[in-house]
Amino acid sequence: MGETEPQTIRAPEGMKRTIKASVFSDLFGDKKYLLQLYRTLHPEDTTATETDLTDITIENVMVDGLYNDLGFMVSNRLMILLEAQSTWTENILIRALLYMAKTWQRHLSDLGENLYASRRVKLPEPELYVIYTGDRKNRPSELSLSKVFFDSKEYAVEVRAKVIYGEGEGDIITQYVMFCKVLKEQVKLHGMTRKALRETIRLCKDLGVLREYLEKREVEVMDIMTMLFDQETVTNTYINDVLRQGRAEGRKEGNLQGFVNACRDFGVSRDEAVARVARMFGFSEADARVEVSRYWTQDS
Repeated sequence: MGETEPQTIRAPEGMKRTIKASVFSDLFGDKKYLLQLYRTLHPEDTTATETDLTDITIENVMVDGLYNDLGFMVSNRLMILLEAQSTWTENILIRALLYMAKTWQRHLSDLGENLYASRRVKLPEPELYVIYTGDRKNRPSELSLSKVFFDSKEYAVEVRAKVIYGEGEGDIITQYVMFCKVLKEQVKLHGMTRKALRETIRLCKDLGVLREYLEKREVEVMDIMTMLFDQETVTNTYINDVLRQGRAEGRKEGNLQGFVNACRDFGVSRDEAVARVARMFGFSEADARVEVSRYWTQDS
């Protein structure tokens, strides 16, 4: 067939991800468990109470395209931002920097602080964490912007995030990571089905993993995870349809661009898009990264 213009594929109306609902945000939306999380991070602080914690999570509905998993303030002195991720990516450091800047900006605005005044403003001390639910392997306990992106050279900006792998003994973070691992195993056995969810909840309660939370919020957890399963199924089905259509019409180049655009439209991370391109088109990871880079920033 003759050459054709690359096709631009967009997600069907209403199918883009517009909210970020998860068991993580639901769990720590309850101050009882949020306090447990804080005490896991700061066991030395035995006096903090639920009233000392203020939710400062950046919501997607407020800031287009910028939202984080969890942010909270401790008595206006400490600002803690956390991200939970199952796919390893060092790009989290850049997102964390943007979250931190936006959260500081909103905090100072709420206080009515003037950044152009001669008086120095007061900033809450920032702490950044990544809760990683995948296999640790040889991954580090801390990520550094200068080390990851600038060959350890010091530049004007530095960001450090502690990485937590849920290797404690029964604390709330370890329980959350265990919940994710049990869920992953059940999905391997039963697919993205309600049976996988029911078995995950049953096993976790038997093991004492988030038992109280799951007993109290079982219906909500089922609804949250069912929505995410449905969303993932729709995303994969749509992207695979794009792939089959492109192959059938013999337009590999247009199909590749459409595939990358579809991944981006559905909120798939860039690293995950690289993995999918490699798998779908038979590229090596390095070649897939090059192909994704060609189209990721193009207007879609």
